[in-house]
Order: sequence, then C-alpha cells, then structure tokens
Amino acid sequence: MNENNDYYGILGVNHDASPEEIKKAYRHLARQLHPDVAGDSPEAEEKIKDVNRAYDVLSNPDKRRQYDLGADPLGPGGTAGFEGGFAFPQGGFGDIFESLFHAATGGGRPAGPASRQSRGRDQLEACSIELKEAVFGSSRDLKLSTFTGCERCSGSCCEPGTSPVKCQACGGSGQVTRVVRSLLGNMRTTSPCPTCQGFGTVIEHPCSECAGTGRVRTTKTVSVKVPAGVGTGTRIRVPGGAEAGPGGGPNGDLYIEVRVKNDPDFQRDGDDLHCLLKVPMTAAALGARLQVETFDGTQDIQVKPGTQSGEVVTLDGLGVGRLHRKDRGDLKVHIQVLTPKPADDSERDLLRQLAKLRGEEVPEAQMASSGGVFGRIRDKLAGK
Repeated sequence: MNENNDYYGILGVNHDASPEEIKKAYRHLARQLHPDVAGDSPEAEEKIKDVNRAYDVLSNPDKRRQYDLGADPLGPGGTAGFEGGFAFPQGGFGDIFESLFHAATGGGRPAGPASRQSRGRDQLEACSIELKEAVFGSSRDLKLSTFTGCERCSGSCCEPGTSPVKCQACGGSGQVTRVVRSLLGNMRTTSPCPTCQGFGTVIEHPCSECAGTGRVRTTKTVSVKVPAGVGTGTRIRVPGGAEAGPGGGPNGDLYIEVRVKNDPDFQRDGDDLHCLLKVPMTAAALGARLQVETFDGTQDIQVKPGTQSGEVVTLDGLGVGRLHRKDRGDLKVHIQVLTPKPADDSERDLLRQLAKLRGEEVPEAQMASSGGVFGRIRDKLAGK
C-alpha cells in the first residue's frame, strides 16, 4: 500500500483503534499542523491533507470497512466498494425499468444533496419545586448537559478560513446510481454518495474543536419561568432551550416536567389550599380571634362562639394561583377543638361543675359521620 494511503500510519494508531482513539489522534495532529503552530510550509500543508483524508476514512464505519478490505474509498472517482456494477453521478442515463417503476408508484426523481444542518433533539428534564412556588410561580436556573454550537467554526464544521468542496464522486448531487443487470434488463438504483455521505460536498479540513460536527458537548444554564398553578406532571416548554443541531442547525425544544413537593402544613385540592388549626376548647366555646400562618404571611381569623371540630373558616383568594389566570383559589382553615386534660383536682372540679350546669353528668354519645372534607384532610395529615 502506498505510504500516503496508509491511513492508520498517518494518524499513528493501531488497526484495531477505537473511534475515540482515532478522533483523539486526529485532533492532536490537527493542532500540531495548524498554520498558527507549524507555519505555512508546503510540507505541513501536504501533511494536513493526508491527515484529513485518513480521518475522513477511518472515522466513517462504512469507509473504514471498505478500506480494511483493501479498497480506498477516496480513490479515483470515489466509487470503491461497488462490486458488480458501475457508479454514475446524478443525472446519468435512465432505463425502461426505472421509468415504469416511477410511473407505477407515482414517485419522482430523487432529491438533491442533503443539508448538513439538522434540528437538535428535544430534551425532557425533571424539576422539583416547593408548594409555595406552585402558589405564586417562580423562576428556576437549570444546568443541562447538552450540545451547543461550536464557537471555533460557528457551526460550519470546517477549520476557520476553509470551506467544503464539491464532491468529485457525485458531482455535487449527493447521490450515485448503481446499474445492475438482471432478467428484467438493466435496473438502476440511486443511493447517497458514500464519499460525501449524501451532502454533495466534502470537508477537507474538519474543525479541530468539534471534529467537523458543528457542535460540542458542554454544560449550560437555562432559566425557566414556572407559572403559578402548575401541578405534578405539568410540562413547561422552553422553545430552543435544548441541544444545538449538527452543522449549525437550530436548537431543539426543552421540556420541564414539574413535581410539586408535599408541604408539612398545607394540602392542595385543585386551586384551593387546606390547613388544620387546633383551637383550645375554651376558645372554641367562647369565641376568639386567632392568627394563622399562610403563604401570604400571618392572617387573623374569627372563631365564633360554640365552634365545633370540623368547621371550616374560608380565607378568600389565599389559595393557589390559577394557571394562566390572575386570580387565586381559597384557603380553607379546618378547626380541630382540643379537649383539655385536667392537671389537678381544681381543674377537674371546674369541669364537673360545667357538666352539671349543662346537664351532662351522664353524657349521651352521638354517632357522627366520618366523611366530609375535614375527614379527608385529617386522613391526609395522618398519612393514611
């Protein structure tokens, strides 16, 4: 094999080198032979051409397979590897079979060269927020491991100062035609050009930073606005917030799936909030003005005389913000009356006197429903 075609030797890697080893060797040589380092000598210019040819073949699984079998994919005409047929540039002669086939299927002529640009993939990330953030909305900065556009080549995939050249194998069409003899006559099939991978151009000097992809993997921070009213399972779309596309293509969209954490003091029911307020028996019997801590700060509530366990005091507009609306739900404060435990004989005597005054020396039990909103809230707080 000619020394200039010993691609493994040019890159200085073994024949069983992995793709990562080939890429690492190429980037090392590309930096060494860059004009800023090696100068503008003819030897360095010729050497970088050989390095680019070697990387073009060995970094492509199909080309490398052809090369390992003894064929040079970058040989004359760029048609190595087509056995039993002939390769023709797009626009070559047609035949009766192809005409009949396209007429029967309604197909047309194959499309032109493919674009190196393509849209980046969408990404889905999870984000846990506090209940208070769901009530009012918030902003979050998320760190993402993703692809961003290569700054060195600005997405062109080429070393600065260079550009892709027209593929000589397909004449810039990005496709080649294979003619095979059969009982039906000459059959012609069109497929992407193996030399340029269907792009119609060849990058002779791939960018040393992104290895000719136009993008690099990195970690970036994305600011996400979490609107009020979101719940577990809500997905927030950030247009263009995901990975950059190859070849300078547009970014994909980022989707944030929200999970709202449980709060120790409040339960959410749609746009309403529920909490439990424990009230002393005397305050419930006589009535009192008490304070309750909410997400909006300390609020006063009026406990009416004779308030019973399970009664609800509603604070309007202190619930969860409604999604895509300006108003909010309500805060439902559920009252639980605390039964005192007598500390001494004097307290017990007072309670006996109260029972006598109310005619309750011999109490009668009454059945009460275990359902209702308060029952459900109590069960939630108890972890049932």
